[in-house]
Amino acid sequence: MKFHRRSFLHLAVGATALPSASHIAWAQAYPSRPVRIVVGFAAGGGVDIAARLIGQSLSERLGQQFVVENRTGAGSNIATEAVVNAAPDGYTVLLATTTNAINATLYAKLNYDFIRDIAPIATIGRVAYVVAVHPAFPAKTLLEFIAYAKANPGKVNLAALTGATDHMAGELLKIMAGIDFVHVPYRGVAPALTDLMAGQVQLGFPAMTASLEYFRAGRLRALAVTTTTRSQLLPDVPAVAEFFPGYEASGWYGVGVPKKTPTEIVEKLNGEINAALTAPRLRARFADLGVEPMSMTPAEFEKFIAVETEKWGKVVKLAGIKVD
Repeated sequence: MKFHRRSFLHLAVGATALPSASHIAWAQAYPSRPVRIVVGFAAGGGVDIAARLIGQSLSERLGQQFVVENRTGAGSNIATEAVVNAAPDGYTVLLATTTNAINATLYAKLNYDFIRDIAPIATIGRVAYVVAVHPAFPAKTLLEFIAYAKANPGKVNLAALTGATDHMAGELLKIMAGIDFVHVPYRGVAPALTDLMAGQVQLGFPAMTASLEYFRAGRLRALAVTTTTRSQLLPDVPAVAEFFPGYEASGWYGVGVPKKTPTEIVEKLNGEINAALTAPRLRARFADLGVEPMSMTPAEFEKFIAVETEKWGKVVKLAGIKVD
């Protein structure tokens, strides 16, 4: 009787250990086929380029292709929903951005909950945005611009995508500086920059990745950067936070997967992404684009997303912005 009881206990313990062992073996073999990186923005933009660079690095490190799939529309909600509904097996990943944190409050109805339905894997990088005006604009510094906006309410137009990071960066400055300007919605970064350089609008908050060449060529004037400290790419341009402590409106890129993806795969991808970010070649390419590498654990990224979602939720509500 004792023998049978011990045999039963041994078998029971072995049975409970099987799923864990299976997951570990699966993670060790992962990836065994190509992985999709779903991007909610058009090819050629900063988000897309960052996705392709990290995908190339992961392909080289893991011996399988990480292929970028652009699924544009609805402020990246189409791409995010596609990943939420994908199999939680590590073969469909999302290139997450600041937009995901903003959309949680911006959209009245979403078919998913980003925090609930996406498991954070790793951050990739942070991107500065720039307070930009046409070279002929009377203000040559941020403080001069603030004074001009206060003296000329309603005469400054901001070219920005509704609810995107550039728009939110402008709204945050309005709140903290106590000024007002008119948001002129654009469908893309390129037409907004074109009109800003033509003097059709007076103000923009373009990402460094999309606008650096225009500042260097003198086609736009940079008044400040939106990160907490100055950018090495525009070292003479102050940070908004130097005048308004606590201001921060940088963009960020990261990677997430469907929520029930095995922990072992999440941890493996996190380790590979963080290792890739230390490579000199990738860091040099990111530097050229204005992307500052940023590494976090899945738990740190999860907390970061929660903080960003709360922060931008407050800005959306205070600005009274709504998107159906």
